[in-house]
Amino acid sequence: MKKYRILTVGFVLVGIFSLQSCFVAKEYNRPQEITTEAYYRTDELVKDSTTIAKVSWKEVFTDASLQSLIDKGLSNNLDIRNAMQNIRIAEAYMKQGRAQYFPTFSVGPKFTLTESSANSSMGRFTGKQTQRQYELSGAMSWELDIWGRIKSNQRATEATFLQTLAAHQAVKTSIISMIANAYYQLLALDEQKKIAQEAIVNRTQSLETTKALKDAGQVTEVAVNQTEAQLLSAESLLLDINRQIRLQENYISYILGESSTEINRSSLDSQVINTTLAIGVPAQILENRPDVKAAEFGLANAFHLVNAAEANFYPRLTIDASGGVQGIELDKLFDHQSLFANVLAGLTQPILNRRQIKTQKEVALVQQEQALLKYKQAILLASKEVSDAMYQYDAASKKIDLKQQESTVLKSAVSNSEELLNYGMANYLEVITARDSALNADLGLVNIKLAKLQSLVELYRALGGGVQ
Repeated sequence: MKKYRILTVGFVLVGIFSLQSCFVAKEYNRPQEITTEAYYRTDELVKDSTTIAKVSWKEVFTDASLQSLIDKGLSNNLDIRNAMQNIRIAEAYMKQGRAQYFPTFSVGPKFTLTESSANSSMGRFTGKQTQRQYELSGAMSWELDIWGRIKSNQRATEATFLQTLAAHQAVKTSIISMIANAYYQLLALDEQKKIAQEAIVNRTQSLETTKALKDAGQVTEVAVNQTEAQLLSAESLLLDINRQIRLQENYISYILGESSTEINRSSLDSQVINTTLAIGVPAQILENRPDVKAAEFGLANAFHLVNAAEANFYPRLTIDASGGVQGIELDKLFDHQSLFANVLAGLTQPILNRRQIKTQKEVALVQQEQALLKYKQAILLASKEVSDAMYQYDAASKKIDLKQQESTVLKSAVSNSEELLNYGMANYLEVITARDSALNADLGLVNIKLAKLQSLVELYRALGGGVQ
């Protein structure tokens, strides 16, 4: 008889696990139309998959001072540290999801004291009004995942964990680009400060020359006033630049996660771009951009939650078991006659709450569609940012030569107009106009150099660089 019981239990278990294997959870696959969403608008023909995104940020940003700042930022930035805490939370939920595969166990002692009435059936039968019972028992409950509900939930938590990892990488690439952009902005302000200081020196000398020309009767007091106003304007410009430098240093310190302090730095002219700006094929954005990867993991999470919601329509198979020792005398509690056990297997089919389950599935389907739209939006944004950065870099590279020529021509115009003014062959307004134009050209040249460097930073980030 015992042999037949064992065979029966064995057949039941084999049947259960065979049934379970027939209803495995669905696998997530990337939607086919996604790859067509990634597209670069560029004047250059993409020849191969080589991309700057695979290059380490230390090879892209070779300035030693900038590298030191980025290292410090990656270690201390509060956004990165907060993202790390999100990873820990997601990891905890992922472990919880995996634990659903295993049975739950509980163990505990129990003592029952019953005072019965003398006229009760128990009191008359035993002749005792006080009953004591001691128990030490354990219980187990196990749900078999025959419909893939647990597996789908577990995959959803894993997708969430991977999403937080990708989000952390996205914060990392963002911090690198923020520090690099802010650093280059600071170098540009230093360069503009030199230009303003040089303008102050030149305009101070011009003011003395104009006063001498007025004494000689070659110009009027108006010319002196105009020249002095130009000097005051340059001094005001210097004050503004000094203010911006201080604010920029404070901003960089904030990104680094530390109190405001002076920032060690090199110069704008010492910045060299040694890396080939290869953008690769558009489809690589799907693998290289951490924010795009995070969006896809969000879609995978929504997909698995739909599967879990679908599985809720089907019955749940659970096995509950309990056992232990039980007795009315403590000294005989561990006697073999005190042993007890029971096993219960059952199927639970939802009936009255099907509307609630249906609502959960409908909401899950809508959230899956929202996740798909966010994924597509992330791809479109990434493609736009790559196209923008590439065009801005090319435009700035071409514009630098033009601005340098403009600056040279205007400096020559200042020199010629001042010389002509000394000989009474030019109007002081021509000199003032030439000086303002030359100053603006020099400041503009610095801005174009800055734009080129910042477009490099943006291109590197847009392609997904900084993760390595």
